[in-house]
Amino acid sequence: MRILGISAFYHDSAACLLEDGRLVAAAQEERFTRKRHDPGFPSMAIDYCLKEAGVDLKGVDAIAYYEKPFLKFERILETVVENSPESFGFGIKALPVWIKDKLWMRKRIWRELGAEIPVYFTDHHESHAASAYFPSPFDKAATLTVDGVGEASTTTWGMGEGNRLTLKEEIRYPNSLGLLYSALTQYLGFKVNSAEYKVMGLAPYGEPKYVDTFWKNLVERFPDGSYLLNMEYFSFSKRLEMINEKFDKLFGQSRRKEESIMEPFHADVARSLQVVTEELMLGLSRYVHEKSGMKNLCLAGGVALNCVANGRIVREGPFENVWIQPGAGDSGGAVGAAYIVWHHVMNESRPTSIGDRQLGSLLGPSYTDEEAEQAFTRYGLKCRRLSANDCFAQTAEFLGDQKIVGWFQGRMEFGPRALGARSILGDARNAEMQKRMNLKIKFRESFRPFAPAVLAEDAKDYFSMDCDSPYMLLTFGVNEKVGAVRKVATAGNRRWMHEMLEGNSGRVPAVTHVDGSARVQTVDASRNRPFYNLLKEFKRKTGSSVLINTSFNVRGEPIVCTPNDAVRCFVKSDIDVLVVGNVIATRTEQDESSLESLRKKFTEEDQFELD
Repeated sequence: MRILGISAFYHDSAACLLEDGRLVAAAQEERFTRKRHDPGFPSMAIDYCLKEAGVDLKGVDAIAYYEKPFLKFERILETVVENSPESFGFGIKALPVWIKDKLWMRKRIWRELGAEIPVYFTDHHESHAASAYFPSPFDKAATLTVDGVGEASTTTWGMGEGNRLTLKEEIRYPNSLGLLYSALTQYLGFKVNSAEYKVMGLAPYGEPKYVDTFWKNLVERFPDGSYLLNMEYFSFSKRLEMINEKFDKLFGQSRRKEESIMEPFHADVARSLQVVTEELMLGLSRYVHEKSGMKNLCLAGGVALNCVANGRIVREGPFENVWIQPGAGDSGGAVGAAYIVWHHVMNESRPTSIGDRQLGSLLGPSYTDEEAEQAFTRYGLKCRRLSANDCFAQTAEFLGDQKIVGWFQGRMEFGPRALGARSILGDARNAEMQKRMNLKIKFRESFRPFAPAVLAEDAKDYFSMDCDSPYMLLTFGVNEKVGAVRKVATAGNRRWMHEMLEGNSGRVPAVTHVDGSARVQTVDASRNRPFYNLLKEFKRKTGSSVLINTSFNVRGEPIVCTPNDAVRCFVKSDIDVLVVGNVIATRTEQDESSLESLRKKFTEEDQFELD
């Protein structure tokens, strides 16, 4: 029995395939189209999932779509009517698209696939909750889902037991923690539904000076964890913008223009928003624990990608165990929808006590060494093929020699985090590595932090943590004996961010954020054997168990999928070494003129929109 899960037409479209209840493949469409956050129908992701299972559409028994179009249309229509006449412009743009196409989703899916397979529609937040509970290692768990908006829900909690999941309560649009965060993302000059994570990364540079401003003007919270937004400051229910002129005046400065200078003020606003978000998430988790009586919690929805809030729930919240869907945003909705159909519609049982069913989230395509060599030779690049053991040893030596390595191994990750399959790696002991990788490799803002990957058995030696964090979705403090942070920035100094970064010291300064925290990935052999082996070899050579792990892409580009993508990224950036499977190429052994010619060619061809 095969069920194809689909999420599409908003952002981060994706597909997955369940085979007899087992997740055999999942991927975002952006990885194949090379269009970041691609919202289109996930045709290429579907093709991959079918290929991975060795079947065509005739082998698919059912399709699961991650939300209910009629309910979503009803909410949009109600919003337009309730906010008229201001909302007429919004309605004129949105409603015809729905009436003509999006309402008739079953026919749209059949048309895209060229096959009339039974289609089931699941509630958006039910899909989120299912994506967190059913792949989790728990036999029983509470669920908490928080995002922008689904059909009408923005926050829900529920309970899962065995093969059944039930949503209990909800908060409805326009009251939305996800939309609050997106509104501030726009105010701070970043792109909505794309760069919210930048706000989280900016927050530690600031002070929570405006927390009271949030509570007094923007959001009201209640003892049961619920909250209300003050819609006098927001415009997302009336037009295609998040905030209005009144919001612009609230903090004493108008909204920041994209790519303009970042001031301490902006960091203070980001920090204040982060504090409010953490407090709301903690309040919700405590209420869910009280009402459910469960010891386990499963999180999903876009806000569940806020690793700082997640870390506080783990450390300060009432639950014994927390599991977060790696594809917590809309991409994961495809997974949840497929599980709902398998368990609720087909009434199939759920195996108990088999561990993490997400399988390390390594659910994408893999490639052979022969395909790797072809990608190098296609562009006239010199490479050499090694044995697996020699490959680990040589790569670890490069990293110890302060080389930056593009690391491409096995099946691609599902979700927004690089987990050691499509990663750029560096030595976390080198304080200069953070600046070099941001500006010379990723071509992104210098304030952005990098995450550490650490051997699971050594994690406590470096970080203040007592649980695994295999999906890089939790933030912990760096142990005082390992890292130190010295804030030296002064107001009005245009180099304030650089000075704060230069204050980092200790054993792993390149992955220690300015507040002494780190977004940790613990690496074990069961989930990702090649990455584990590399870390073991790096430790053997250097005594350190920690590497910088950032996604294999440059700013605006999706994470690489194929060896060809990896070669192009290697050429365009200043990555020193590229390792694809057991095939290695170094920048120094290439012809400089040929490399520069290729760099110019690829840069002109790959016009990615900056996020």
